[in-house]
Amino acid sequence: MVEHPSVGTPLFYGVFFIAVFIMIIIDMLSLKKTGVHKVSVKEALVWSLIWISVSCLFGGWLYFELAGNPLYGHVVAKQKVLEFFTGYVLEKSLAVDNIFVFLMIFSYFKVQPKYQHRVLLYGVFGAIVLRMLMIFIGAVLVEKFEAILYVFGAFLLYTGVKMIRESDEDEDTDLSQNKMLNWIKRHVPVSRNFHGEKFFTVENGKYIATPMLLVLMMVEVSDIIFAVDSIPAVFAVTTDPFIVLTSNIFAILGLRAMYFLLADIADRFIFLKFGLAFVLSFIGIKMLITPWVHIPIALSLVIVFGALAVSIIVSLIYSRRQQS
Repeated sequence: MVEHPSVGTPLFYGVFFIAVFIMIIIDMLSLKKTGVHKVSVKEALVWSLIWISVSCLFGGWLYFELAGNPLYGHVVAKQKVLEFFTGYVLEKSLAVDNIFVFLMIFSYFKVQPKYQHRVLLYGVFGAIVLRMLMIFIGAVLVEKFEAILYVFGAFLLYTGVKMIRESDEDEDTDLSQNKMLNWIKRHVPVSRNFHGEKFFTVENGKYIATPMLLVLMMVEVSDIIFAVDSIPAVFAVTTDPFIVLTSNIFAILGLRAMYFLLADIADRFIFLKFGLAFVLSFIGIKMLITPWVHIPIALSLVIVFGALAVSIIVSLIYSRRQQS
């Protein structure tokens, strides 16, 4: 496949960052207006649709800007927008795994539902900064050492196979044994009790952390771990850092709403892990065989959608039969 040059002009980056900044401000003002509360499924659905709509509008704007530019034209515009939406769907799909980890973290720390919203809000902010850094580092590595794409492919294939082989019983979900968490507890003064949604409090005249700060830190660490899989996967779609960045960040911005939308039914998606494992394995193989076999991006998008749809449908059917 011929890789078109990056379309990341100052104008495009400017529009992207302005759009993200405006949406974050609107999100924060909405949170301030509604106050501390448990996010309902209806509210989560509305915000999910808003984030998806904003992403689609950005993709549409990108197409018309590129198509109307004689330096790019319709062919490049179509290719870049297809790359954007494929990366977006891929990142959105792999982010579903984050939800299960968030549920585990909130359950372990016994975080009340009404306080989870603020933790995830700051968690998303941190994820945006960290992923931007990781993406730009990845882009530099790909530009300097093109062979690293094969390393990415091998890693994704390994991760997918490992995910398939692992069973729920084999997964380490006991946070009490987490080395990083225990290290923080030993070196950072932490209150025994929550103080609402505060990350810090004052006890005995000393400024100390609350358990909510530990929750936030674990959320950030979990996102870094998942980003190690998802970012290389998007580089399999395109090596254009602008497309990788925008598709990744737009998908992450909707993660919080998606969590509250799926949290109550996440336990029904028992076969989703196999769908995600297949997607990772497929993307890994796609990267490894690129010099000899070209898999069109449109076909890749169909395969990703199909694998996830099948795993979700089978999961829901199985769960319903188990309950009947």
